[in-house]
Amino acid sequence: MVLDTADNATTGNIAADRLKSIVERIERLEEERKALASDIKDIYSEAKSAGFDVKVLRQLIRMRKQEPAEIEEQETLLDVYRRALGMA
Repeated sequence: MVLDTADNATTGNIAADRLKSIVERIERLEEERKALASDIKDIYSEAKSAGFDVKVLRQLIRMRKQEPAEIEEQETLLDVYRRALGMA
């Protein structure tokens, strides 16, 4: 019985150490993410003060992440919707 308890304690400590390591890594990455978000916000502010439209910049960045076929499909649908609403 004593061996079982000792084994459980050792296993528990190993799991606790692993858990602590994982939590600390996540916390570190969360802090990095906050810092990056702040940096991105600063760049958008810089762009706005340089006269760029931030909404359009955000849209361009979203589009650059997409495949060309996806962009074409969205633009086609947007054109169809505009025509349906008499905006074209």
